[in-house]
Amino acid sequence: MVPKVFAQLITYTSFDDTQVRMFILSPNETADTPRSTVLYGYGGFGVGLNPVFSASALAWVEAGGVWAVANIRGGDEEGEEWHRQGMRGEKQNVFDDFIYAAKYLIDNCWTSREKLAIEGGSNGGLLVGAALTQRPDLFAAVVCSAPLLDMVRYELHGLGATWSDEYGSAAIEEEFEWLIGYSPYHQVREGESYPATLFTVFEGDTRVDPLHARKMCAALQHAQDQASERPILIRAERNVGHGSRSLTRTIDLTADSLAFISRWTGLAKDGGMAR
Repeated sequence: MVPKVFAQLITYTSFDDTQVRMFILSPNETADTPRSTVLYGYGGFGVGLNPVFSASALAWVEAGGVWAVANIRGGDEEGEEWHRQGMRGEKQNVFDDFIYAAKYLIDNCWTSREKLAIEGGSNGGLLVGAALTQRPDLFAAVVCSAPLLDMVRYELHGLGATWSDEYGSAAIEEEFEWLIGYSPYHQVREGESYPATLFTVFEGDTRVDPLHARKMCAALQHAQDQASERPILIRAERNVGHGSRSLTRTIDLTADSLAFISRWTGLAKDGGMAR
């Protein structure tokens, strides 16, 4: 049986006064108290995040949390110009839109910094990688799946050479400056207190090489504030690639990801929905 949830589409203001839409699923119609929240995004290649059935989102909300999906620039939710405002030299718009989505959720009492997690995969992994390095103070937990993270060398691995129209090429001086300016791997700062982070990678991934997550995980483990108790972990799966997988593998991956987020956002303390 599908649990009763409240879904709403809100509009928030980004850093440059651009109006951005976001879907919020919650146990209550209004923000009654800061709850453990997952903020999901993608922001690239003209891929829109339209409403679809999500067992993960429903399970999270039934357990007492909030699930939010931000329609940030880089997608096609507002047309091709929306995509173009989030590609190449405009890529920082995507990260800022996502960060401002997080701020909206915090400022409007849906969640708090201690209860907010972000999640994304592939290009969405780049998104959450950039967010965690640019604003590590905003998030309690991060799940970063099959990500692009070294944007200076991304063209050398997997299918990266085919994506220069979207991101730019490090072989061109001006475009190199775009890339290194936000490349998550190059923005890691020693002694910073980073959120609890789980990288999930797939050894058979021929689209995005797992080396991105491996080297980023190592960099964050080395840089993490020694006083922090928040772990930097990697979950590696064999015999599976970037896309489709068996149902049992999907369930296992989802369960591990949600369990990690739950642990570091305190979901158990929020209480589930009444039946």
